[in-house]
Amino acid sequence: MRERINNQIRAQELRVLDSENKNLGILSIRDALELAQSKSLDLIEINPNSNPPIAKIMNFGKYQYEMSKKAKKAKASSRPTETKSIQIKIGTGDHDLELKAKTASKWLKEGHRIKIELFLSGRAKYMDEKFLKERLDRVLHLITEEYKISDSYKKGPKGLFITIEKAK
Repeated sequence: MRERINNQIRAQELRVLDSENKNLGILSIRDALELAQSKSLDLIEINPNSNPPIAKIMNFGKYQYEMSKKAKKAKASSRPTETKSIQIKIGTGDHDLELKAKTASKWLKEGHRIKIELFLSGRAKYMDEKFLKERLDRVLHLITEEYKISDSYKKGPKGLFITIEKAK
């Protein structure tokens, strides 16, 4: 989105803020432009969608600098979440399950989603679904972090899976 400045603004009336965000009230476009020019500053439309549109009187270069700083800060604080995957089989031993649950807990702490797959081969694909869910639950009981189920039990081409994520 590109901001309109000075004569590019199309609205007839604007809610005008000064550089310290103090509300100067609703002014006509001409009055607002005169006020900005008297202070040797620009009139910048910062919210064209509100009624009336909101404009700010300040140096345009400084405004762009502040916006880029805000954008950088927002980008730095947001981390992309990945969906990590853990695969187990029906006969996976308890010790192996504990190790997989430990890595799953670590990933949850980092904020990633985790897809836990129960890999089924051959005849195992046709086993009782209740039994298969119990096998999948063995891992869930070992996870130490707080989690919520974001995608319940589903059958996929490789077998049964469930997706969990960190509880807020």
